[in-house]
Amino acid sequence: MTAPADPTSPYDFVGIGLGPFNLGLACLTEPIEELNGVFLESKPDFAWHHGMFLDGAHLQTPFMSDLVTLADPTSPYSFLNYLKESGRLYSFYIRENFYPLRVEYDDYCRWAAARLSNIRFNTTVTEVVYEEADEVYAVRTEGGGTFRARHLVVGTGTPPYIPDACRDLGGDFLHNSRYMEHRAALQAKESITLVGSGQSAAEIFHDLLGEIDVHGYRLNWVTRSPRFFPLEYTKLTLEMTSPEYVDYFHALPEDTRYRLAERQKGLFKGIDGDLIDEIFDLLYQKSVGGPVPVRLLTNSSLESARYEDGTYVLGLRQQEQGKDYELRSEGLVLATGYRFTEPAFLEPVRDRLRYDAHGNFDVARNYAVDVTGRGIFLQNGGVHTHSVTSPDLGMGAYRNAYIIRELLGSEYYPVEKTIAFQEFAV
Repeated sequence: MTAPADPTSPYDFVGIGLGPFNLGLACLTEPIEELNGVFLESKPDFAWHHGMFLDGAHLQTPFMSDLVTLADPTSPYSFLNYLKESGRLYSFYIRENFYPLRVEYDDYCRWAAARLSNIRFNTTVTEVVYEEADEVYAVRTEGGGTFRARHLVVGTGTPPYIPDACRDLGGDFLHNSRYMEHRAALQAKESITLVGSGQSAAEIFHDLLGEIDVHGYRLNWVTRSPRFFPLEYTKLTLEMTSPEYVDYFHALPEDTRYRLAERQKGLFKGIDGDLIDEIFDLLYQKSVGGPVPVRLLTNSSLESARYEDGTYVLGLRQQEQGKDYELRSEGLVLATGYRFTEPAFLEPVRDRLRYDAHGNFDVARNYAVDVTGRGIFLQNGGVHTHSVTSPDLGMGAYRNAYIIRELLGSEYYPVEKTIAFQEFAV
């Protein structure tokens, strides 16, 4: 990928934000001479979920779901090449485990980012405007810099979600995204309550349970789900991350898609089955010496919360019984996930964006969200249009190959169309 020969000429595209998806796009566009683009990231370096680097925590997708392999297996930015250059390829092979450690995946991404010439760190986008005369987007940044481009690829990620009951709540409660940096202070409390039931919640619960007798705290795990659901990871179910299923899902009526999206959360928000078993085994092991000061509360939705005299008072409702009750805790961890929010810098071009009846981006099949159908592309944030493939690391390379085809007007990387054994549509 080349920069514009004339510094005043617009780029072909500007990528805003640098999570794994836009980093993958940076890797895949770097060798394409016909494209010139740049990626802008406000952070000083690549960072991915540093608050959840628990010992042994690993991805829930195999190593082939790296930045590039499923689009270009020959890319020098592959996870296997990272292992080779790091001197750990044979160790990974002998390990016989396809799932990279989370800290390892972050290091891999940092390794790839350090080798790219098309990334600008410490660059915060403040607003995007459209220049009608030249038909380009002007991306303005802090400090007065401006990057002009014909296309945008928005990859700002999904920020931590704080439930309404905890908005403006005092004290030192934290979202799980900040767990590791506050772990020691949390373990000094007499009681800790964890809210949520996904993979992150399970990892934190297992971590805190492991040292419960060392620190002597009471530990509560609260979820509104009727049980602690395992991640559904059978092979025919995984075909729902196929191009055919995206085609099928995207063509469904809007209300049907939203209804399905709610029902499909277990396909990407469940807990690793082995981890559920490890938690039970650890509870059993610790119960041999007597009752464990632990409560696992299912079917319990968080309705209210207040902070008084150093204690959180959580108002919970047992949904199946229809009964309200309170739970008191010194420490509070919200493992409540992440939700896409429209970046404020897009406000000046809102009239050029498409929205559905629910007020969310109407993401086209080609991942565009603007009125032209190929001007502004969205990474992630499209569960309501592209189903479980939207946040799935394994579909990042596929989506990027698709976007690159739209940017170039021709297919640089093969974009698969049919891979599933199933037929989803009549």
